Amino acid sequence: WVKPFLLLILTEKGTYYALHLGGTYFRILRVHLGGERSYLDVQDVERHPIPSHLMDSTSEVLFNFLAFSMERFIEKEGKESNSQGVKRELAFTFSFPVKHSSISSGVLIKWTKGFEISEMVGKDVAECLQGAMNRRGLDIHVAALVNDTVGALSLGYYHDPDTVVAVVFGTGSNACYLERTDAIIKSQGLLTTSGSMVVNMEWGNFWSSHLPRTSYDIDLDAESSNPNDMGFEKMIAGLYLGDIVRRVIRHMSQVSDIFGPTSSMLSEPYVLRTNSVSAMHEDDTPELQQVARILKDLGVSDVPLKVRKLVVKICDVVTRRAGRLAAAGIAGILKKVGRDGSGGITSGRSRSEMRMQKRTVVAVEGGLYMNYTMFREYMEEALVEILGEEVSQYVVVKAMEDGSSIGSALLVASLQS
Repeated sequence: WVKPFLLLILTEKGTYYALHLGGTYFRILRVHLGGERSYLDVQDVERHPIPSHLMDSTSEVLFNFLAFSMERFIEKEGKESNSQGVKRELAFTFSFPVKHSSISSGVLIKWTKGFEISEMVGKDVAECLQGAMNRRGLDIHVAALVNDTVGALSLGYYHDPDTVVAVVFGTGSNACYLERTDAIIKSQGLLTTSGSMVVNMEWGNFWSSHLPRTSYDIDLDAESSNPNDMGFEKMIAGLYLGDIVRRVIRHMSQVSDIFGPTSSMLSEPYVLRTNSVSAMHEDDTPELQQVARILKDLGVSDVPLKVRKLVVKICDVVTRRAGRLAAAGIAGILKKVGRDGSGGITSGRSRSEMRMQKRTVVAVEGGLYMNYTMFREYMEEALVEILGEEVSQYVVVKAMEDGSSIGSALLVASLQS
């Protein structure tokens, strides 16, 4: 769909929907296209936290909840919005590993980001959602099943055809990129109209002995719901950064008395959220009152200013490592496709192509990137450092607010042409 995609969207008219199941939140939105590239109207967006009990419930309970939420969303539109009785076309943006069998179907390979509905593994997730919609009598067609990174790439490409990479830094982390079809070994012989294909990397599961794993990372992994899995994600994603910081503080409180008596709350997994780490890290009050407040919530009270500064330093070290590892991942993709100044590590590129540096856009979305300033700055700073000043001036990192959901709706629109 890559090259024809933009031309299709330029002429497409109509209203399309997206439902995005992420790690912490789910989103529903409606997009209206007016037949011109500049006419993209995101008419309504709802963003809700995922109730924790759904994460280890059953597939029926989860998808019934999503269908009920979709029903409420549509009820707000009023009867006039669908007066002709046309079936609504929906993109299901699903932020978990799936084996796709078509644009609108795919089976769940495994859960990540804290979900533990084991009986769902191996089921067609789009079929599950469609069934829940049908049970509620909703005239909705699940037209596409889209990974969140692919949705972000779609919106990035819609705005700027130089977009070749999309990365999500939220509760979890993943990336996708645009690759030549003949460079994909498992797809050799498969013809595409554009000669290109989007590769969903599921890079959260990347692992290497060269990754700087500490005792805190090893313990977090061992005590997680998916040990020996998603190693890279556990070092860079929003679900885990807060818990790494918690583990460091707990260890320090156990081997010294700088935090006073060890708080029992420090032994509770994930009690320290990454948004609290961000608040402490970016606390600019004279006495670090935000740090004091959050530590008090953890049962650590009346610590002196020098200890609060130490906590800020811990946040800084953990976040700086995450940002730099994230940048290394992006740089690795750019190297693979020859956008890092080296010409790439796949065959088929001429010498002239290797010498020519192309403008490259990396679309990025996710709450960690959008809301945590220091993570974002460390990532972008490291990307320049890895690529070098000469190459990095051709690499543009663009934030895509709700990009995965909007882009998925655009993909559905392109399918209707």
